[in-house]
Amino acid sequence: MSSALETLRRDFGGDIVEPGGTEYASASRSVLASGSPAYVLRPKSVGDVRAGVRFAAGAGLPLSVRGGGHAFAGFGTNDGGVVIDLSMLAKVEIIDHERHLVRIGGGATWGDVAAALAQHGLAISSGDTKSVGVGGLTLTGGIGWKVRKYGLALDNMVTAEVVTAGGTVEQASSENNPELFWAIRGGGGNFGIVTAFEFVAHPTTDVFHGKIAFPASEAATVLQGWADHLRTAPEELTSTADFANPFAGGPEAPVEIHVAFDGDDPELAAEAIDPIRRLGTVIDDDIALKPYADTLVDGATPPPGIRFVPRSAFVDNESVPEVLQILAEAGASEGSPFISVRSVGGAVSRVPDDATAYAHRQAELMFVTTIAGPGPVVEAARPALEAIWERLAPHINGAYANFLASATEEDVAAIYPTETHKRLAAVKRRYDPANLFARNHNIRPQ
Repeated sequence: MSSALETLRRDFGGDIVEPGGTEYASASRSVLASGSPAYVLRPKSVGDVRAGVRFAAGAGLPLSVRGGGHAFAGFGTNDGGVVIDLSMLAKVEIIDHERHLVRIGGGATWGDVAAALAQHGLAISSGDTKSVGVGGLTLTGGIGWKVRKYGLALDNMVTAEVVTAGGTVEQASSENNPELFWAIRGGGGNFGIVTAFEFVAHPTTDVFHGKIAFPASEAATVLQGWADHLRTAPEELTSTADFANPFAGGPEAPVEIHVAFDGDDPELAAEAIDPIRRLGTVIDDDIALKPYADTLVDGATPPPGIRFVPRSAFVDNESVPEVLQILAEAGASEGSPFISVRSVGGAVSRVPDDATAYAHRQAELMFVTTIAGPGPVVEAARPALEAIWERLAPHINGAYANFLASATEEDVAAIYPTETHKRLAAVKRRYDPANLFARNHNIRPQ
């Protein structure tokens, strides 16, 4: 260990934060998890990342990689190991104006990206939170406010610079290391540290964005009508339905239909959005024209002791009525989890199923249930939550890795169907045979 540490101090040009240091308290935790790592490394270059990887491997220490640090399962920190914090590798630059090609550092957040691209009238469909990291979101999907028109965030990635477990730097694209490129588009952080991405952005205007709220008593009718409308709505319209918000009344909380219409033509926007307004009794409507970058919200750090436990699944077309009925009934019951349902389809479904490791292309909806609170509150809510999921089980499939609070074998099996998992394991054997990158929804190299 002493030899490996001496080599690290010689080769590493970034910051090394250790217990007892003035920055350790903040550096040791991620947004949603606490930890006590032995070393937090903040690289300033790709060479620093290589040195950090070699140190962790040589010292035999657990390794966590932190981008935005929003992983619900706490992947961005650990106890007694090494954390490589990419926050200083956050540059956003347009490298080809004609092709709208953008190079983004692995530690950038989507707020950084949206703000930088707005100056050039460009955008990349990402998530909905400014502080979420580009890396974590992209490597496992990326369902954002333009997903139905432009696909997942990972569908717009064309190249990645990857530091592998052996400390080498690989370029991954459809031409270079194509199997690695296939794997990192959905396979998470299993195969290395992405120090830079190249995305194709698209020209953007302001967008119509906001929410339309209905009484909780109308949830079942509104949700079914909303899903029906999204099947034929223009792909410029992306939408999410939120209800049973415990911070807004729980079972009495309004049903909020959030929308983003990709365009600044008010007539076209009205044609797409007005059918939603007619679904029930509108009690709030704040949809307005705004810059795309303003659709992203600030992420909140929960107070100490508060846990967020999300669980997600996908819904195919034929199961939509049953799932929405069950969710509406669950949302009306005392102690309901917070429920959010996201429309996908569109551009996502036009990518071949085996083109990337993201494996749920044909889903019409992705939904999330979330329980939150101190540990005892969360544990007390679990039996009712399990009962809801037992009712849902015959009608749902898979899981979306970005909205899972655990990383069990069952979670991994839900994220990756059998054939996808086999192919990912083969890539893992090639690039990380010792499973150095295990702090994730792990694909073992066996």
